[in-house]
Amino acid sequence: MKRNDLLTPEGTRDLLFEECAAKRTILERITKLFESYGYSEVITPGLEFYDVFNGKVRYFPQETMYKLVDGKNRLMVLRPDSTMPIARLAATRLREEELPLKLFYNQNIFMVNPKDSGRDDEISQSGIEILGGNSTAADYEALVLAAKSLSACDENFRLEIGDSSIFRELILQFDCDEEESENIRHAIEIKDYPSLDKADIPEALKTLPRLFGGIEVFEQAEKHLHGKALEARLSRLKKLCEDLSAVIPSEKIRVDLGLVHKKDYYTGIIFRGYVEGYGLPALSGGRYDTLLGDFGREAAAVGFAVNVEAASKVFLKKIKANGEAIVKAPDVLVFGEKGSEIVALKHCGELISQGFSAYNFLGENIEAARKYASSHGIRRVDIVSGAAVATEEV
Repeated sequence: MKRNDLLTPEGTRDLLFEECAAKRTILERITKLFESYGYSEVITPGLEFYDVFNGKVRYFPQETMYKLVDGKNRLMVLRPDSTMPIARLAATRLREEELPLKLFYNQNIFMVNPKDSGRDDEISQSGIEILGGNSTAADYEALVLAAKSLSACDENFRLEIGDSSIFRELILQFDCDEEESENIRHAIEIKDYPSLDKADIPEALKTLPRLFGGIEVFEQAEKHLHGKALEARLSRLKKLCEDLSAVIPSEKIRVDLGLVHKKDYYTGIIFRGYVEGYGLPALSGGRYDTLLGDFGREAAAVGFAVNVEAASKVFLKKIKANGEAIVKAPDVLVFGEKGSEIVALKHCGELISQGFSAYNFLGENIEAARKYASSHGIRRVDIVSGAAVATEEV
């Protein structure tokens, strides 16, 4: 007996009408942005070998990936991340291309999330990767394009910026094992203050998630984070945030030194973008200077990805709140009487060539055609009978 033939798998959903139009609008806006800055599009396979995501600096937990085997019994996965396949691509087919490379993509990723987590298992992403080049200039460009991408979805956005190397430096000073390090990282990431306060760890680690806010955060950080390495990282991050305020309104920039993403390949700046009306990050990215070397081509890199589903949800909500329609009704409904079906299609083509949109009605009679036009906001009905065309206003 079939049990699941009418269901979608957990973490996935069907998109209908307005949702599709909103998603397409966001994709078109972001794609136009990337192309206008000279980025080249790439598409990687939805299926990758498991080995792509299981390396020295690119480890993904097995339980977070959808796995299957190919015809040779080799372990495959549905792509859980776009950055690593692009790193593989840069080290193989694009190996002879001169750096820096500026690439963008529009594709889906697949990740197994806990039941009832509220997170999608299939996510459409649109993002960029800057491979090689001047690291400071690349960081600025990535952050500016991140802000512009968020702005394409909603003007009410904020960009939170941190540096993953700060946590790494503190953990190295603490000298703990991998499991304890991951527990601390997770507590900092979710800002679990009670657990951190109880833990037997340095005060600097306990303070890290509390260092959040405007540019004044750096003054607070200087009281808790000491040593040349940490001071140098803080100084660079402070300058970056100050410089960005010349392009991005300062009220949209937030410093968060507790940003410690679980993806191990980040080595420097790390950032997340939020839009009003969506509680989870709509954008995430950062610098990863060792990942390409893991595939055999040494190059520094930075990039980000926009969660297109999240962005389109916010965009659609805003459109509806303003009383606007994102799906436009056809200009004309065309009804061909019996024996005039092909003439009706020809008439549709003529209307379209004149700049109209035309809906060829396939129902049985003119009354059904009028009813359909009225219920779908179509204001004109053309009735085709042989060579004659009669027009009615609805």
